[in-house]
Amino acid sequence: MDAFEYSELIKELENKLSNIESILKPDELQKRLKEIETMENEPSFWNDPKTSAKIQKEKNIILRKLKKYKIVKQALIDNKDMYELASLEEDEETLNEVFADVANISKSIRELEIAVMLSEENDEKNAIITIHPGAGGTESHDWASILYRMYLRYAERRGWKVDVVDYQAGEEAGIKDVTFIVKGENAYGYLKAENGIHRLVRVSPFDSAGRRHTSFASVQVSPEVDEDIEIEIDPKDIRIDVFRASGAGGQHINKTESAVRITHIPTGIVVGCQNDRSQHKNKDMAFKMLKSKLYELELEKRRAEEEGKEKDEMGWGHQIRSYVLFPYQQVKDTRSNKAYSKVDDILDGDLDEVIEDVLISQKS
Repeated sequence: MDAFEYSELIKELENKLSNIESILKPDELQKRLKEIETMENEPSFWNDPKTSAKIQKEKNIILRKLKKYKIVKQALIDNKDMYELASLEEDEETLNEVFADVANISKSIRELEIAVMLSEENDEKNAIITIHPGAGGTESHDWASILYRMYLRYAERRGWKVDVVDYQAGEEAGIKDVTFIVKGENAYGYLKAENGIHRLVRVSPFDSAGRRHTSFASVQVSPEVDEDIEIEIDPKDIRIDVFRASGAGGQHINKTESAVRITHIPTGIVVGCQNDRSQHKNKDMAFKMLKSKLYELELEKRRAEEEGKEKDEMGWGHQIRSYVLFPYQQVKDTRSNKAYSKVDDILDGDLDEVIEDVLISQKS
């Protein structure tokens, strides 16, 4: 990197940081923190645990955003100062360190840019993910299991926790259905970009003739609702089935009818839970997931109304992303319109760039 390239990159980063400041509004956040501190000093504030917990959560989110912003801004200032000093002294070794460090700052600014974008009401919530294979039997069941592993690896990379609440193995391979909760900072904000149909093109390992197959799987992502969100469910609108849990999980498996599946008849939404020995606990979790999905459905309707269009049905012809393994290797997202060649890395959970490109394109 020469002096001109460095200067141009610094200008670009300063512009990005300026845009972030216009959205983040650090002064207003500091003002809000002072308001919260004033509330905390009032004894009556702590008499309402639900409200105080909500305010504390807001405070922690503000503090995290401000901390990230201040660290990045100071790093950029320090880098520029170091560059000027090293240039005056013609210190090549320090200049090389400055050039190397600016790449890290660029990455940090991109992460801050995404963090600022994730400012919608539910972005900081945990994410409930359900993966359904499309038609195609073993082939699509295997594709669903590949996607499942991809998200587990992605959560692991980001330091998020995963709780599996419903898992149905395929008869020959893969999975028939899986639902799991991803718990972590901005889990829903990131993973909502995965909501839709995922398409795989490859030479099937299950085809002895070595033919190319196309498989589909749907990924449904909902925010985990808080206990204080009121969602009315008419008992006449649901059907509850209990059955014996399947798969690994302990001595109760296949011995007691602890697993619960709830069908919401008006919407066709089906949720299930079998991760606990207690039918009562599984039923409570299934109802919580149903509320989350109904809540997400209502949010989608509102967004569609605001944009003046009908809510899109998630059909098999409307894939959000294609993963091509043969005759060439490429992952292409239809929303960001970007293609990626590191297919193996993406399927191993290296999803940050793909998801961030989608989030940026949707905000543009």
